[in-house]
Amino acid sequence: MTMFSKKDSFEQQSEKAEKEVIASIIDSRMTMKGELLFEGKARIDGTVEGNIKGEHLILSEGGKISGDVQVTTFVCHGSLEGNVKASMVTARKTCQIHGLIESNSLSVEPGAELSGELKVTTRELHLVNENNSDEQTANG
Repeated sequence: MTMFSKKDSFEQQSEKAEKEVIASIIDSRMTMKGELLFEGKARIDGTVEGNIKGEHLILSEGGKISGDVQVTTFVCHGSLEGNVKASMVTARKTCQIHGLIESNSLSVEPGAELSGELKVTTRELHLVNENNSDEQTANG
């Protein structure tokens, strides 16, 4: 059994997220209210009012989320009012996150606005129950 270092694991997750095709899009003219659950890669260009759970999420520059986000990878260009729990978080220069960010890997570009609490940990976050991807756990 081969063991990967944390850096290798993060690089693999990042490469997987980059290569994955966007399967779902919330268009800039759309507003969604309620809980959003998804698999694969999703992009939000519009507004989501509610909690989000899934795998790879991109919040575009015009995108807005009011709720908590629990995903494997989160790339934020837009505005989030809520908490984030993700293995990898990338805060781009246009992003605004107001809330708790809990992650194993956090990248912040100059210009990004982060307001709240940061918890970057070396221990593994348990985001998805491997037996059933629809059930999310808060173990961590």
